[in-house]
Parts: sequence; structure tokens; C-alpha cells
Amino acid sequence: QLQLVESGGGLVQAGGSLRLSCTASGRTFSSYAMGWFRQAPGKEREFVAAISKSGGSTYYADSLKGRVTISRDNAKNTVDLQMDNLKAEDTAVYSCAASPFYSSLGLFRPEYWGQGTQVTVSS
Repeated sequence: QLQLVESGGGLVQAGGSLRLSCTASGRTFSSYAMGWFRQAPGKEREFVAAISKSGGSTYYADSLKGRVTISRDNAKNTVDLQMDNLKAEDTAVYSCAASPFYSSLGLFRPEYWGQGTQVTVSS
């Protein structure tokens, strides 16, 4: 089992920034690619960003490119999501996920999920 715990969510004004963090425990963190997803009220969960096991490769949802940056620290078992220029439509529960599979062409199959952290952007 890999346990994932997110932190860093909260209330922010439109145009502001927020940095989410996900801390893993239980298994070898570097054996998993990591990703972030979000789910807004009444909507389906959508992919945000993913990063390879080594951190050398990333890919992003087209709608969020340029506003979000994913990074990881395998020594600290953490994966972060930096979000800038936030908009009201970014309001959602953000969850991190771990996948044994990854490719920069979009292969990411979550095996473990965190509980999520709420991000609310006020306009």
C-alpha cells in the first residue's frame, strides 16, 4: 500500500497562487509516477498533471498548461503542484495519485489515491 496525503489547499483570490503538496508513505515512492487530478462540484474528475518516476518528464492538461507546474522530491517522498493565476473555475478538490505506468503521451493509470484537498478561488 502507498498512502498519499495532500496538503496546501485553501481559499485564494482570483489571480493568486497556491502550492499543493502530496506526501507518500508505505512503499517506494520512486517506483511510481505521480499525478494530480481535480474534481469540481457536479463535474467528473479531470486530469491536471503527471510526472515520471525520476521527475525527468512531465505532462499537463492542455487547459492548464502555463499555469501549473508539477515537481517531485524522491528524497522527501513528495510531489507538489504549483498553481498560478488561479481562476474561479479552478475551484475543485485536488487529489494526488500514484501510477506504476507513465508516458509523456498520456499513459497514467492511478493505483493509489489521496483523499484530496479543497481549493477555492474567489472571483
